[in-house]
Amino acid sequence: MTDLFIRFQDVTFAYDRATQSLISDLSVHFPPGWTGVVGANGVGKSTLLKLATGLLKPQEGQVSIPGLAIYCEQRTDNVPDRFRELVDAADGAALRIKDRLAIRDEWVERWSTLSHGERKRAQVAVALWRQPQALALDEPTNHLDEEASELLFGALSTFRGVGILVSHDRKFLDDLCQQCLFVDPPETVLRPGNYSQGLQQARKEEMTSRKQHALARQDLERLNQEAARRREAASQADRKRSKRGLARKDHDGRAKINLARVTGKDGVAGKRLSQLEGRLSKARVKVQSIKVKKTFTLGIWMPGSRSHRNTLFNIPGGSLSLGGSRRLEFPDLVMKPDDRIALTGPNGSGKSTLVGHIMRSLNLEQGRLTYIPQEIDLHASRDILQRARALPGEKLGHMMIIVSRLGSRPQRLLETDEPSPGEIRKVLLASGIANVPHLIVMDEPTNHLDLPSIECLEEALADCPCGLLLVSHDRRFLGALTNKWWSISEVEHEREVFSVKTGSSLS
Repeated sequence: MTDLFIRFQDVTFAYDRATQSLISDLSVHFPPGWTGVVGANGVGKSTLLKLATGLLKPQEGQVSIPGLAIYCEQRTDNVPDRFRELVDAADGAALRIKDRLAIRDEWVERWSTLSHGERKRAQVAVALWRQPQALALDEPTNHLDEEASELLFGALSTFRGVGILVSHDRKFLDDLCQQCLFVDPPETVLRPGNYSQGLQQARKEEMTSRKQHALARQDLERLNQEAARRREAASQADRKRSKRGLARKDHDGRAKINLARVTGKDGVAGKRLSQLEGRLSKARVKVQSIKVKKTFTLGIWMPGSRSHRNTLFNIPGGSLSLGGSRRLEFPDLVMKPDDRIALTGPNGSGKSTLVGHIMRSLNLEQGRLTYIPQEIDLHASRDILQRARALPGEKLGHMMIIVSRLGSRPQRLLETDEPSPGEIRKVLLASGIANVPHLIVMDEPTNHLDLPSIECLEEALADCPCGLLLVSHDRRFLGALTNKWWSISEVEHEREVFSVKTGSSLS
C-alpha cells in the first residue's frame, strides 16, 4: 500500500448556515501510516475526516481517496454496520481482530447495556475487519480505560493503510503518529514527527514570528517618527518658500524665494520626505505579512456554594443490573457537602449505571445540581443548542463568554446545526455554572475536550466550593481535584459481578 495517499487539493468547505468557510483552500497529502489531527473543539477536525472519507463533498477543490475509506465517528449511539457479521465470522482475520480488541459475542444482544468504551472497541473492530485502504478515527480513546487503550493501540499499530487520527490524547498521538496536522483557523499546518515534536516546532515557529513581528513594528515606529520630523521640516520649508504675507514692493524677499525655488535649496526636506515614504510603505507591508497567532483569553471562574445540609445524599447499599447476569453491588454511599469524590473502574463495570442510580435518588433544591453526562446523542445536542439560542440576549452573551473562555468560538457554535460533542459539553457546563450549584456531577468530563479546555476546567473545579462527583479514567485529572475515591472492580471468583469499595485517596 506504499503508493496510497489521500490528497486534498485547494479544498474549501462551509456548512449551509455558516457565514464563513470552515476549511479554506486546503492542500495536504496523507501518506500510509498514521497522521494525527489536532486543534480546538469546533475548528473542523471531524469535518476534515468526513471529507477525507467521502462522507462530505467540498464546495471547491478535490479530495482523492484510495479505495475503501471508513470513518469512525465520535458518537457510539448505534450498533456499527456489520457488527453481527463480524461476531458470527470465524475466519482468521475476524478471530484475530476479536481477540486483539477483546470483543465478546454477546455484545450484539446487549448493546444498550455496553459501556461507551466497549462500544468504541466494537466500532473500531468492524472498521479494521473490513480492511479499508483509508481509516479515519474521531477521538477513539474517549471512554477507554488504560487496558482498553493498550488493546486499541496494538490493533491500530498493525494497520498498513492511510490512517487519520483526531485525538486529544497526547500519549496516543505520540506513540502512533508519524506526522501531525495542526488545525488553527485560518491556518492548517502539517508538521513531521509525532504530536510533541510537532508542537515543539510550532512553538519555535510562533516564537520566531513574534520576534520578527516585534522587530518589524519597531522599525516601522522608527520610520514613522523620522517621517514626522521630515514632514515638519518640509512644512517649515514650504512656509519659507511661500510669498504670502510679503508686501508687494518687497522685491528683495520675492527674489530670494524665487532663487530658492530655482536652485531647490529649500526643497531638500520635501525630497527626503518623499524618499522616506517609500521605505515606510515597505515597512507597513512587512509588518502585515508576518503572521502572528491571535491569542484568546482562557479560563473561567466557577461559582458555587456549599450546601448547609449535613449530606448531599445518603443512599442505602444494594445491587444494580448491568445486563444479563452481570450486576454491580455497592455499600451505603454517603456524600457530604464538601466531598470531592473520584469514581473509577474498568469499562463495563457499571460506573455510569451507578451515577444514574445516584441521580435518581437525589433530593436537591431546584437548579442546585450541575450534571454533565458521559455522552449526549445528536438529537439531545441539537435540543440543548436550540434552547441556548433562545435565551435572552444578556444570558446568551454570558454563556457564550464562558464557551469562548473554554476555547471554542461562539459564532461558529451558534451557526452550526451539528455541534461537536466537545462544544455541547461546554454549553451544558456554561448553563450549569449560572445556577451556583451545590453539587457537580461529571461522567468522563475530559472526553471530547481539547487540551486547553481540560486545563481550564481543572483550574475552575479546583476553586469551586461545592461537592464534586467525577467519573474518569484520567487519573491525573482526578488526583488534582478529589479527596475521596469509590473504586469498582470485579469480585474475585465471581465472573461478571462487580463491587464498589470506598476510601480516602486514589489507589
